[in-house]
Amino acid sequence: MKTLLKEMPFDPAFLAGARNAIVSCLRIQPNEKVTLITDYACLEIGAALAAEMERLGLNYHAFTFEDLAPRPLADMPGEILADMETSDVSMFAVKAQPNELRTRMQMTDVVNRRKMRHAHMVNIDRRIMLEGMRADFAEVDRISTQVWQMASAAREIRATNPAGTDIVGRFSPHLKWLKTSGIISPNKWGNLPGGETFTTPERVDGRFVIDGVVGDYLCEKYGDLRETPLTIEVVESRLREAHCANKELEAEFWRYCHTDENSDRVGEFAIGTNTAVHDVIGNILIDVVGRNFDIWIDGRQIMRGGAFLLDSLPSPPL
Repeated sequence: MKTLLKEMPFDPAFLAGARNAIVSCLRIQPNEKVTLITDYACLEIGAALAAEMERLGLNYHAFTFEDLAPRPLADMPGEILADMETSDVSMFAVKAQPNELRTRMQMTDVVNRRKMRHAHMVNIDRRIMLEGMRADFAEVDRISTQVWQMASAAREIRATNPAGTDIVGRFSPHLKWLKTSGIISPNKWGNLPGGETFTTPERVDGRFVIDGVVGDYLCEKYGDLRETPLTIEVVESRLREAHCANKELEAEFWRYCHTDENSDRVGEFAIGTNTAVHDVIGNILIDVVGRNFDIWIDGRQIMRGGAFLLDSLPSPPL
């Protein structure tokens, strides 16, 4: 039986975040068509998104994974991909499952080829809807732009935290920094809730103490690592050691990072900029996350104890 999202009950507290996604972030217009994808785990959030589109009179088609195929999916259902071929916008509010990365890549291949505005809301949950998705995304964009301007000219960024992190990233002017602020354009789809500035580093060295969360399906399995942090040592951008009091996590994380020749390599260096998120929520795609950072860009401190110092700094040249 097909799930009818517009008939599903949901917490009305989700509507503010749903409205932000549709109006502030995606800026969906009355003449546009939307593909909405959800699953049983995120059904209530999918229903809130559908309700907001109904209120606005938008044209959308909604799909629930489990109505189409058993999980984990081997491929993105053809019915969804076909619908995306005639849509201007897509929203993907689902819970990650092991071995489904291929299906997400099939979806984003369509997004990139057609230059769709796409909201990637993997592992969205109640707390994210009530915190990160209620952000003032114009303010998040302002902060993200300022950090992006400074980082784009950086040769070195150092990050430390009370848990013991001391890591240095080195950067080349040939590497492009990107920002996601939650405001999504046809040029680059984005995660919601948005808010980070990131690039591929030229080199990373040091110790990163993960006292937040690790990504993908490991995030749900092991949860918040505040009490049992995972410490990793990185040398020349490669994972060299991983240690944790939870030996099961230590072993599984090591296996996860050695599935192919480059899966132990630091592929991204990111600074979070969504100020509506006050602590680690516990849902993340692939990154590893820590808490309460001090950050210096080429010796200039931009963050202390997890709070930005940007208003006290002179604006960098454009």
